[in-house]
Amino acid sequence: MRFPGGKAKAMTFSYDDGVKADLRLLKVFEKYGLKGAFNLNSKLFDCENWHGRMDEQTTFNAFYKSGQEVALHGARHIFLNKVPLHEAIKEVVDNRVYLEEKFGKIVRGMAYAYNGYNADIKRVLADLGVAYARTTISTYTFGLPEDFLEWNPTCHHTDERLESIADKFFGASPQDEFKHREPWLFFVWGHSYEFDDDNNWQVIENLGKRAAERSDIWHATNIEIYEYAQAYKRLVFSLDGERAYNLSAIDVWLEIRGKVYKIASGATVQFDK
Repeated sequence: MRFPGGKAKAMTFSYDDGVKADLRLLKVFEKYGLKGAFNLNSKLFDCENWHGRMDEQTTFNAFYKSGQEVALHGARHIFLNKVPLHEAIKEVVDNRVYLEEKFGKIVRGMAYAYNGYNADIKRVLADLGVAYARTTISTYTFGLPEDFLEWNPTCHHTDERLESIADKFFGASPQDEFKHREPWLFFVWGHSYEFDDDNNWQVIENLGKRAAERSDIWHATNIEIYEYAQAYKRLVFSLDGERAYNLSAIDVWLEIRGKVYKIASGATVQFDK
C-alpha cells in the first residue's frame, strides 16, 4: 500500500480532552499543515480546575471549521472497563449523539479515556458504529494496526525516544527496508496542556517544522487514515495478481515491482510485467 499521491509515509496526531491549550495547538497545526483528531468529552465543559477545559461554545468555535477531526472520548471521561457494560455503552452513545448533533458530522473515531478498554468494550464499540479507538500504548514503530479498535500510537510527545523516532521517520523510507516495505505512519498523541505544564511548546513546533519541509508525507486525520486503509483492503485482485479493481469511493495507490499505480475509484488497472 501507498498513501495518496503514491507517498510511502503519513503522519497523524491525537489530542485529548478539549482544553484551552488546544487553541494554541490548532494554530501550530494550521501553521505547519498537520492533521489529527481532537477527542472531546461532552459533559465536562468549562471545568476550569481540570486542566482548563473549554466551555461549550469555545469548543465548538475552535473545532467546527478547523479542518481537524472531532472524535469521542466518552461523555464524562470514565474508565469504560470499570463500570457495568450498559453504563459504558451509555457513555459512548451520549458522547457520539452530542458531537454529531453539535458539529453536524458523523463521528466514528475515539480515544479510550484512561486507556480503559477490554474485549467486551471493543465488541460493543463495533456495534455502536465506532470505527477505531486509540490506546495509550506506544509501539515505537510506524506500522498500521491489525485491529483499529486497539490502535496503538507510535508514541506520546513527551517520550524520550520521540526525537530519535522522528529522525528515522524523516530521514529514511520504507523503500530502504529489506523485504518489509509497508508504508510508514508516524502517530503522535498527548494532551496540549502538557506543553504548558512542561513549558516545551518547541517540541511540537520543531516536529511541525520538520514535517513542513518534506513533500513525501501525507498529513491526515485519524479517520482519514482508517478510511484509506479500509479502501485499500477492499481492492479486488485478479487470480494471477496482475489486475486490481477499486470498488471504493476513493482513489487508492499501491506499489508493485518498484512502480507506483493509482487505482481510481471504480477503475481496474493492469500492472506492467
